Amino acid sequence: MNQKLNTAICAALLFSASMVTAQEIDSIQLADVDSTLLQVDEAPEITLASTSIDGRPIVLEASKNGEFQLLDLEEAQRYDSLWLKELHSSAQLFSDMLLEIENGPGTDSIIVVDLPTDTLKARLALMNEKTPFNISYNPSLESVIKSFLTRKRDLMQRMMTASQFYFPLFEQELDNHDIPLEIKYLAIIESALNPRARSRVGAKGLWQFMYATGKMYGLDVSSYVDERHDPILATKAASKYLSKLYEIFNDWDLALAAYNSGPGNVNKAIRRSGGYENYWNIRPFLPRETAGYLPAFLATMYIFEYGEEHGLQYKKADRPYFETDTVHVKNLITFDQISKLVDISTEELEMLNPAYKLNVIPKVKGKDYALRLPKSKIGKFVANEEQIYAYVKKELDSLEKPLPQMIASESQIRYKVKSGDYLGKIAERYGVGVSQIKSWNGLRSNNLRIGQRLTIFPRKPYIPESTAAKSSATKSASGTVAGNSKTHTVQPGDSLWTISKKYPGVSIENLREWNGLSSNNLKPGTKLKLCDCSS
Repeated sequence: MNQKLNTAICAALLFSASMVTAQEIDSIQLADVDSTLLQVDEAPEITLASTSIDGRPIVLEASKNGEFQLLDLEEAQRYDSLWLKELHSSAQLFSDMLLEIENGPGTDSIIVVDLPTDTLKARLALMNEKTPFNISYNPSLESVIKSFLTRKRDLMQRMMTASQFYFPLFEQELDNHDIPLEIKYLAIIESALNPRARSRVGAKGLWQFMYATGKMYGLDVSSYVDERHDPILATKAASKYLSKLYEIFNDWDLALAAYNSGPGNVNKAIRRSGGYENYWNIRPFLPRETAGYLPAFLATMYIFEYGEEHGLQYKKADRPYFETDTVHVKNLITFDQISKLVDISTEELEMLNPAYKLNVIPKVKGKDYALRLPKSKIGKFVANEEQIYAYVKKELDSLEKPLPQMIASESQIRYKVKSGDYLGKIAERYGVGVSQIKSWNGLRSNNLRIGQRLTIFPRKPYIPESTAAKSSATKSASGTVAGNSKTHTVQPGDSLWTISKKYPGVSIENLREWNGLSSNNLKPGTKLKLCDCSS
């Protein structure tokens, strides 16, 4: 690639929001490229099944080595998968950061670190001169800083590595909204720089938006898409939200406290403190997590400012951002199809496009959805769009089961886990996959607890158990069953299977759940509930 083009690419910021245009493609200096854009390995025994549109070939099958060889209209560059793996591994640190904020450094352990209090005071004073935050020494802050330097040393080193990918994006958006650039450290506290992070109360993404707040600031949620996970859109929304909070409190410390716990809790703390408006004065009256929130933020700022003085070792990226660009999709396409056609791993696609929950980019009327690719791959996609979409359509049309229809965010349900529930059972009930339920709810294992709330986007019509029972009451598979029965008296020879067959809409799992059955053994004379109701 010529030097001028290489310099232009290296100047690009992480996740540049611009879209690829025909003019940009035309401006790229090319080597001689065969006018045929789609090729396969030349081998006498291998034939390419193809049709054509206006005389142009369409790839229908893989080449001999199983790869689709679309010729790119720009010089290919190798994508640095090492950094991708680093981000994947760092994504597991979200829970560690959350626990640190909630529980604090603890009083049961002695923290030893080479940081004299006088030195810390002097450094905090220097930081205070450069930022609109009120940075001053206090014992609580010192304790958190020393905890980060010892107990959470590895976590902070990993954050310093991962930050090289996200901070350029954050700084651009924060600058656009005239927000202090130090706010970028807030994403470390919120999500440990994991775009797919989900808290136990349902906040999601790098900036941990709750559903309602995200909708308020334009972040869409559907069965396919959750824009709270999108690094660009979520950062824009966070910038708007923080700007509004600063307008309310006119103090960045209080704005951050409000971002964590809500403006209402900050106002209550101000009242309960007797009218103080300094974070450290109202801190005893804030929720526990918020009380540890600002100290963790300031401690992170200190670590990034003085990490080298404390010998923190992290990987310095030769290229501290992803060289990527975006293109609007014109038809529904899956990550698997993109992976095959453009020669990129699904793991890279997931990292670059975290807002797509099912690894599917939908096509919805009135919506524009973008695919983000490394710049070394974007040319392949743009130059072969028509052929790619023709292939995708043919492949999707051949599927035995169509992809799930788009379900709006309003169609989501909140399911309360009951005794006897397990993920497979719940997934079957709503026509979804176990992995989808885990993804929607940030579950790391298959373990559930009674009373736990799960967000589910049903793929098949959902009929509440009570409705199903009422429906079954109007139909009797057996003449001996009353039309309005709410219970069934177990007869000799009855089994859960035979009973479920007598009442349409009532399954074996329904009978177990409604009656708290842990086995299939039934005692004659026992009355079984036929609905989720009191007998």
